Amino acid sequence: MQKPHYHIFVCNSFRVGGDPQGVCNRKDAVHLLQTLETEIADRGLDAMVSSTGCLKVCEKGPVLVVYPQGWWYAQVDEAKLEQILDALEEDEPVAALLAA
Repeated sequence: MQKPHYHIFVCNSFRVGGDPQGVCNRKDAVHLLQTLETEIADRGLDAMVSSTGCLKVCEKGPVLVVYPQGWWYAQVDEAKLEQILDALEEDEPVAALLAA
């Protein structure tokens, strides 16, 4: 298996029992996953997308993390997602959107 250049994790607030809870899931992080998959394919980005359990920053959800770069983005919506993907095409973070 060839490792992708980017591995994008999207918090979906799943807990140990598997039930979706928390801010990220309530703020439609599942939709972000679908949008990411489509946009990555359309843009030809070398990226993989995974849904995660709770990332423990609920007050900042939905949260998206780009690895191996370690870029964390908070309160991601479709507009921010578009900016993030545009920047990934240039192999750069969106500095103004990085979570502190």
